[in-house]
Amino acid sequence: MAEELLRLGLHDLHVALGGKMVPFAGYDMPVQYPAGVMKEHLHTRSAAGLFDVSHMGQVILRPKTSYQDLALAFEALMPVDVLGVAQGRQRYGMFTNETGGILDDLMFANRGDHIFVVVNAACKTADIAHLQAHLSDVAQVIPVLDRGLLALQGPQAEAALARHIPAVAAMRFMDVAILPWQGVDLWISRSGYTGEDGFEISVPDAQLRAFAEALLAEPEVMPIGLGARDSLRLEAGLCLYGHDIDTTTSPVEAGLTWAIQKARRTGGTRAGGFPGETRILQELAEGPERSRVGLRPEGRAPMREHTDLFAPDGTPLGQVTSGGFGPSVNAPIAMGYVATAFAKPGTALEGEVRGKRLPVTVTAMPFQPTTYKR
Repeated sequence: MAEELLRLGLHDLHVALGGKMVPFAGYDMPVQYPAGVMKEHLHTRSAAGLFDVSHMGQVILRPKTSYQDLALAFEALMPVDVLGVAQGRQRYGMFTNETGGILDDLMFANRGDHIFVVVNAACKTADIAHLQAHLSDVAQVIPVLDRGLLALQGPQAEAALARHIPAVAAMRFMDVAILPWQGVDLWISRSGYTGEDGFEISVPDAQLRAFAEALLAEPEVMPIGLGARDSLRLEAGLCLYGHDIDTTTSPVEAGLTWAIQKARRTGGTRAGGFPGETRILQELAEGPERSRVGLRPEGRAPMREHTDLFAPDGTPLGQVTSGGFGPSVNAPIAMGYVATAFAKPGTALEGEVRGKRLPVTVTAMPFQPTTYKR
């Protein structure tokens, strides 16, 4: 028998809105609504889209001794400066393993007396076990099981949300705040995974449907499914865990060196001391053997995940890890890994599609400019 899928708190609302439900990370999730992936994608880029991301893992790390002890212990799990994150701010991070691969990527926020973490759905059980195994001396690791998570994304997200919570207008990219709505606290970050300005909002389960319906009643807001979420993040050049990054991929290969702050690099105040430091620090110094790149196939045929990539002389170079059609750029786009010698934008390669070698050019990312509110 097939494993029974978990249902989101808003499952009935998704069905009522005409959502086409599919299995994703163990959940029954809406992949699209009647408008379709293309319109949902373009609406998010021009107005505001509402995504249900309640399948993600929400975790509170509450210090047993001091916040500094917790920050340093959490920092020891990844090549990211945790101690330097100011109160009311959020940062991107990734757990690494002893060989320098990525166990998961995540967001974490300094909320004054504790750290709030959001992890990927498919990894959340393993991530919580990882946190409990390594932080039990300094922290309570508390999975949040009574709240949903919504993402409101797009250039008109602020206008729509500010009608209900005016204080969000003062937030900037990667700010976090706890703000009231109808007698409950919403945990809000100005962030998302579409390349657009927007917010992620953690809502108590009991108020989740009322809050979602209040946002959907705003003229700018349309419900958006997994299909457009994927095409939006691909245009933004953002990695999808299990596809573009995994336990064999280092943060340096993946082009995530911007997330490794100076303090954690060779010569920094708290350099090293994280799993996989030998490989990661060596790749930072010398460069990796392969690199994640943006790819623009010629013509209209997309190059999907697992498409093999070759040099013009037929030398195998790597594979596509994410690929599809970019509605905003009106062309096929992809990303993947190639030998670093072939990673420079403008390099001509070939991808094998249905037995034919087709031209594809290495290109800079993002494919679509980001619009974060700095």
